[in-house]
Amino acid sequence: MNIVEVSALTFAIQCFVTLFVIMDPPGATPIFLALVSDKSPKERIRLAWQAAAISLVVIASFALFGQFVLEYMKVSMEALQAAGGLLLLYVSLQLLTGRIDEIDASTNKNVALVPLGTPLLAGPGAIVATMIFVKQVDSPAYAVGLIAAVVAVHITIAIALMASTKILAIIKDSGVTLVARIAGLLLAAIAVQMLADAIKILAG
Repeated sequence: MNIVEVSALTFAIQCFVTLFVIMDPPGATPIFLALVSDKSPKERIRLAWQAAAISLVVIASFALFGQFVLEYMKVSMEALQAAGGLLLLYVSLQLLTGRIDEIDASTNKNVALVPLGTPLLAGPGAIVATMIFVKQVDSPAYAVGLIAAVVAVHITIAIALMASTKILAIIKDSGVTLVARIAGLLLAAIAVQMLADAIKILAG
């Protein structure tokens, strides 16, 4: 294996690890479980894959066109991050108050789109990291490495979310309520941190 191939492999591993840590599938699991607790096992599995697929589409879209779109609309990444934080804060309040039905869970697509696919999985952190990695691509080998890393991360996320649904059969209704409250608290913390980071940068 030559130096270029080793460098591309190292780059791919770096991309995978970075995105995995930022997207944090274990951290997203309680929130996912709270949002799909009233679905059938088959629907939960479908939503796990759908959420991962939506996240993949969002990440890929920003990787290809993100810089151009943000510059054209004169929107900063900090503003995007603040908007994502506000959206997550709204969802967290619904989970904390036990009113998760108000997250428009009447259609499975909405649950997988928002908040699961984005901004929970494909959030500002993951989007920015991917856009930075795109700028580092200077050869076909690096491009293939980045694509492989992004796809591998989302497959891992889908498997993690799908496997987590087995927990719902064990914890029953009371456990689901507890998970929803914990998920709401975690999501609120994530949202506040996103807002705080965005405000800090915007305030200069």
